[in-house]
Amino acid sequence: MDTYIDFRSDTVTRPSAAMLEAMQQARVGDDVFGEDPTVNELEQLAAGMFGKAAALFCPSGTMTNQIAIKCHTQPGDEVICDADAHIYQYEGGGIAFNSGCSVKLLPGDRGRISAEQVQEAIQPDDVHRASTSLVCIENTSNRGGGSCYDITALEAIKETCTANHLAFHLDGARLFNALIAKQQTPQQYGNLFDSISICLSKSLGCPVGSLLLGPADFIKKARRIRKVFGGGMRQAGYLAAAGIFALQNNIQRLQQDHIRAKAIAEALQGSTYVKQVLPVETNIIIFETQGLSAHELVAQLEADRILAYAIAPQKVRLVLHLDITDEMVDRTIHSIKNLK
Repeated sequence: MDTYIDFRSDTVTRPSAAMLEAMQQARVGDDVFGEDPTVNELEQLAAGMFGKAAALFCPSGTMTNQIAIKCHTQPGDEVICDADAHIYQYEGGGIAFNSGCSVKLLPGDRGRISAEQVQEAIQPDDVHRASTSLVCIENTSNRGGGSCYDITALEAIKETCTANHLAFHLDGARLFNALIAKQQTPQQYGNLFDSISICLSKSLGCPVGSLLLGPADFIKKARRIRKVFGGGMRQAGYLAAAGIFALQNNIQRLQQDHIRAKAIAEALQGSTYVKQVLPVETNIIIFETQGLSAHELVAQLEADRILAYAIAPQKVRLVLHLDITDEMVDRTIHSIKNLK
């Protein structure tokens, strides 16, 4: 697939030569024994960035999210999130399967919910009702087209959570895209959330891996749950070295992806087969087709050696990432303008 331009996801990236070199030079040990020095370094680095006491390295963002939900809840509880949230849409029913919880889905604005919606969704103290215990938000929102929260909106939700004794978890799979786009800091998020999941294998370019951040006692509990989920890894330092490299080298360059995404979105705006393009804030483009189904349009792009993803019968997603160059963007724009 090397000759294709791959916009299906930012998970398709491959380690750079410099990242591979860092991985090859990693010092390793048995992480289940807590003896992998590179894993320990990565966890300390990430926790420190957000002002959290500890972190836990896991194979995937789905695992970090599901561990967090399990830590924060009891079976029979209810979790509040947006209807398009990744934890609900794309994690295999894990909230029910792993934690025995129900979900209160809110109709947000491109994946973003408000403090007022959260307040209205909290169940009363009634033996007939599920017990609301956790609020989860996703930043950026995948199905919201990479939309970002304003920090004031998050502060308001935090106030609601605190007043109602609810835990507050962030699915920050693409959080660094939001930080760059909104000129926010990791410390701001560390102060707001009880737990944070960040993904290393999307726009940061690692081959695998996510981190769960939180207080020391929370991460101790999470480590036990990771073991039960089968997520304990041995010489994981080779993977952790990629994470250290990414956090030290690949954050600021995310702005390039955002600029390129806006350029492609502008080309789509003038196309006869595009009904609407969601506002582009970060590296994700979602547009609604007309005259062609999403699958038909994706097939036409693939014939031009461009890979996209149909997320609904009339919706297509393109995701920019570090393996996309300016030349590829120019080729894509040329293809978009010449599709019929």
